[in-house]
Amino acid sequence: MKLSCALVTNVDSPQLVAEAERLGYQRAWLYDSPAITSDVWIALALAAQQTSTIGLGPGVLVPSLRHPMTNAAAIATLAAMAPGRVAVAFGSGFTGRYTLGKKPLRWAAVEEYVTALRALLGGETVQWEGAPIRMLHTDGFVSDRPVEVEVLIGADGPKGTAVAERVGDGVFAGGVPNPAAAGRPYSLLQFGTVLGDGEDVRSERVRTAAGHGLAVVFHAMYERNGPDAVRGLPGGSEWVAAIEAIPPVERHLVTHEGHLVRLTAVDEEAVALAADLLPQFTFSGTAQQLRARVAEYEAGGVTELVYQPAGPDIAGELARMMAAVGDSR
Repeated sequence: MKLSCALVTNVDSPQLVAEAERLGYQRAWLYDSPAITSDVWIALALAAQQTSTIGLGPGVLVPSLRHPMTNAAAIATLAAMAPGRVAVAFGSGFTGRYTLGKKPLRWAAVEEYVTALRALLGGETVQWEGAPIRMLHTDGFVSDRPVEVEVLIGADGPKGTAVAERVGDGVFAGGVPNPAAAGRPYSLLQFGTVLGDGEDVRSERVRTAAGHGLAVVFHAMYERNGPDAVRGLPGGSEWVAAIEAIPPVERHLVTHEGHLVRLTAVDEEAVALAADLLPQFTFSGTAQQLRARVAEYEAGGVTELVYQPAGPDIAGELARMMAAVGDSR
């Protein structure tokens, strides 16, 4: 099983990808959520210039954010800059949609988009929005067609997994294992931190390094299952009351602020009350505990563990995770 990393894309990401390569991470996935992150393609291009071996990819791209030709040209450009190192992941959208006040895309739309994009990368002519389109790039502008890259589908449930079977090479599962993905390339994104022996999960260090992974549970449950589901968590009633005090038309602007980067005032209170759940809902524990989790994931078919650090010391978190589980794969 590969150990890779994910980063919430910002202006420091290229340097952090270079550090991840030095530490031995096999791939770096950069998030694409324009209301929250820096531009993913700029960051990946700069990372390609600063590295030589680590795999690179955006994860996950949301079809509604860019025309398929725009992403095809970006993928082919990155493939020319980092030959043999590029992968891409597509999904129906979480913050890439919710922060714009939109629900996730229908899976049929994702499938149509990925089918078209893969055909474009293959050098084919594609019908899109009523017109034929094809990559017309002159030699030397992008990678030669066909552009061969691994394509994963960000799928947590049966509909997305079925799309991955039809048009993808594998699955990129976000936070929660997807057992149906076993038997193919299967990447699992995890958030958390390595705990020192006897370290309290309620400590400020742990909260800043792993609290994002617990806060996103509140965010996801609220959007997907409604307020009653969140109220069942410690701190859930307080979190829902604070969020629903915001006018509905603006609520999405607060719900996902600081997504996977920092805790808002609303999140701080909830995470403090639910801190005991950190080992259950995030990839947090002692080195020994995390190695046991890695073994469980590998036995369940995971082929790539993708770790996303947070807090004030991203490089340090990457180093501690590699030291904890890097030799257990």
